[in-house]
Amino acid sequence: MKKQVKLQQTLTLVQVVFLGLAWMTPMIYFSIYGIAYASSSGMLTQAYLLAFIAILFTACSYGMMSVAHPTSGSAYTYVKKSVHPYLGFLVGWALLLDYLFSPIIACLTFGIYMHAQFPLIPAYAWIVGINLVITLVNIKGASFSANLSKWFVLLQMCFIALFCILLIRNLSSFSHPLAPFMQTDIPLPAILSGVSVICFSFLGFDSITTMAEETKDAKRNIPRAIGFIIIIASILYVTPSYLTQLAFPKAISFMDVDAAGLEIVKMVGGAALGSIFIIVLLFAIFTQGISSVASASRLMYVMGRERILPERYFAFVHPKLKTPVVNILIVAIVSMLALVIHLDMAIKFVNFGALTAFFFVNLSVISHYYVKERRRSASGTLLYLLLPGLGAGIIGWLFLLLSKDALLMGLLWLVFGIAFNLRNMSFAKPWSGRNKLTLSKMKSSER
Repeated sequence: MKKQVKLQQTLTLVQVVFLGLAWMTPMIYFSIYGIAYASSSGMLTQAYLLAFIAILFTACSYGMMSVAHPTSGSAYTYVKKSVHPYLGFLVGWALLLDYLFSPIIACLTFGIYMHAQFPLIPAYAWIVGINLVITLVNIKGASFSANLSKWFVLLQMCFIALFCILLIRNLSSFSHPLAPFMQTDIPLPAILSGVSVICFSFLGFDSITTMAEETKDAKRNIPRAIGFIIIIASILYVTPSYLTQLAFPKAISFMDVDAAGLEIVKMVGGAALGSIFIIVLLFAIFTQGISSVASASRLMYVMGRERILPERYFAFVHPKLKTPVVNILIVAIVSMLALVIHLDMAIKFVNFGALTAFFFVNLSVISHYYVKERRRSASGTLLYLLLPGLGAGIIGWLFLLLSKDALLMGLLWLVFGIAFNLRNMSFAKPWSGRNKLTLSKMKSSER
């Protein structure tokens, strides 16, 4: 019998952290600056702090579940093993929507920006080119992807640091350090509407759980990596927000809300900083594409290994490269939808998949630790019931803020998944040798 090739544990804690930050993309701070500024009425510092608190509960839940189940299935595995197998399938199917459309967003955004800089080259040429490069980098291996992502994430951090230094130079001697927190004329509901938008800046910390089987000492390093990612991202978001409010205490009017990030960069550092911004942003999009393809291919690998998807193809690992090459190529083919799909539609798919997974991971903590393992002491009730319950409530509130189009498209994807699963069950061979052996074991255990 031929031995199945498995994923290889090569990733260190630092590499996993940078892969998560690459998926999250620190430069997203500027990408959504205009929308976040408008929705929070300019109170970005408060909104980002509240968003950090809101997402922290779910991050803790992911950390706890990664200890209980240190495998590469992420929310799919957590819900399947802690709540119910079929519910796990539905959550995994929704999460697959998130992970499949994230590379599409990366390719599409790259094509849009590059075409804007070089109008003579059509956007589709850039989309096809970036898709090919991202695919080759992922086939090369997880360590190679992580090392490449590290340098591009560091580049983003350096740009944000430069932006903050220039903001400090723009501060007047009369700027009160607590001024951003003393603006009480903006009502809390207005700031909370900004939180619902800004929370999406933190999406991606969960992606590293799909790399658990390629991470050294995953039970220890995955939870630590999640914590580091959330804290680093919060610093990268809150610091420039705070300094911007100090430097520009009055309301800012932008010519183009979608390009507000570039406008605020030029206000702080002029055209030169604006040119650097475009270059760094393109590298950030490229890095996000690498990380998102890695996450999608690993989730598909786990679903293939467990025969949710055809095992022959989706559970295949290249014997030499130790990567799920078939899955990476499938993601590359799906990413060609960037040639025909609109950016807002792709974002809606991602948001639906991510929030669905977040909600049920919080419930998985309650089911696994509080219900099944009966950790019901005072500290256990706090850690395994109240905190994840609060996390589920916050994510549920964010879920209800999704547009009707996002909810409809997400539900249609789930219906398609149910139909696909039923078809697989109808074509399965329940009396194959393997299943007969499993059935006999079940009967003997019942006796």
